[in-house]
Amino acid sequence: MTVAPSDTPVVTRIAPSPTGDMHIGTARTALFNWLYARGRGGKFLLRIEDTDRARSTPEATQGILEGMAWLGLDYDGEAVSQFERAARHVEVAEEMLASGAAYKCFATQEEIESFREAARAEGKSTLYRSPWRHADPATHPDAPYVVRVKAPREGVTVIRDEVQGDVTIRNDQLDDMIVLRSDGTPTYMLAVVVDDHDMGVTHVIRGDDHLNNAARQMTIYEAMGWPLPVYAHIPLIFGPDGKKMSKRHGATGVKEYQAMGYPSAGMRNYLARLGWSHGDDEFFTDAQAQEWFDLSGVNKSPARFDTKKLENICGQHIAVMDDAAILGEIEGYLAAAGEPDLTSSQMTRLGAALYALKGAAKTYPQLIEKARFALADRPVDLDEKAHKQVSSVSNGILEELTPHLQNGSWEREALEAAVGKVMEAHDVGFGKVAAPLRAALAGRAVTPSVLDMMLVLGRDESLARIADFQGVCAAAE
Repeated sequence: MTVAPSDTPVVTRIAPSPTGDMHIGTARTALFNWLYARGRGGKFLLRIEDTDRARSTPEATQGILEGMAWLGLDYDGEAVSQFERAARHVEVAEEMLASGAAYKCFATQEEIESFREAARAEGKSTLYRSPWRHADPATHPDAPYVVRVKAPREGVTVIRDEVQGDVTIRNDQLDDMIVLRSDGTPTYMLAVVVDDHDMGVTHVIRGDDHLNNAARQMTIYEAMGWPLPVYAHIPLIFGPDGKKMSKRHGATGVKEYQAMGYPSAGMRNYLARLGWSHGDDEFFTDAQAQEWFDLSGVNKSPARFDTKKLENICGQHIAVMDDAAILGEIEGYLAAAGEPDLTSSQMTRLGAALYALKGAAKTYPQLIEKARFALADRPVDLDEKAHKQVSSVSNGILEELTPHLQNGSWEREALEAAVGKVMEAHDVGFGKVAAPLRAALAGRAVTPSVLDMMLVLGRDESLARIADFQGVCAAAE
């Protein structure tokens, strides 16, 4: 059987079904295809396999497009609808009929089931062998029929797989699969092959749950005289318990991870490492991943999803991301999570605070939580722990600190010196001065550095918040 020449430009594809949320496993498969194509100057295509009209929905299709956009997996050209290509699929089935590579089967469902029941009772194979495979067309009845492709009956079919190695299937285990149903509609198995051929797909990189399909689909390539694509069947994603990733393990949909506030760059990095490796490298950029990714680095065994590792990688990406990119992704996160938008003023303040925050957050919710001091408006609400700083002692410390802040320059060294003078005057450590400052500036006991908060807020806002807190302390006396 012929294979596409090795010098053919690489074309990969992802072909999700719009029957529900885009699964994280589909996202990982899309990423592998994207990396393989982009790293070789090839094309990466998107096909929506929407032939299941009963289950396919426009909402699910939109979810796939949004998921691809969030993941940053750009594809070439327009998304292709498999359903809209049905006429082409039928055309190929008719070509196979005309060439004798396929045949009309008039067996009814009752006849097929009766055969299988008898086979089970006798302990024989239930693989259906149609009596119509070699029937003279002159004997065909005027009745509904399906079109079956003639699978080889002898020898073996070898799937040469870039991940699994050579996989051998005995041909006597292959059925004459249906390519056209009795209502004239094409089956998924036919549509996949025709679309991959017509779209010029050179490499079919997909989940290893499709491995057995490859042997059956190869019969269509053979019947049409088409070159085979390169196959690479990648292992599935398992949960921490070693079982196939499902809802019991938590989130499985791409949109869920966006709504939980993971950065897309971190998600790409983690998913790339989920079943593929490049030495000991854990953290890398898109450019490095595209340069390094190769099918030889894909593991045969299933990968286990580890949320802690995901968060660790995401934290590293947030730390080095461009501030504008972070702000843009935060807007997307808030929309996905159904949270209120930040005002333009809050976005400006958040942007000013990022330098002090992004090195200590693993997700956007964590980042926003650390930025509460910058997002809050006066008067700042005090949480339970900050309330413990409401005292005459705190009031006295802030009363002494205020003139130093009013008269000095608003730079880190000057702010450190101002705090140092109060520490020296009261003979106390930094924490004793910082505690009431945290309460005044952020209304919380756990915050970023008080110096960073003052620099972000500026002189006027900082002094106003300190005065507000002093008023609370005075009222409590």
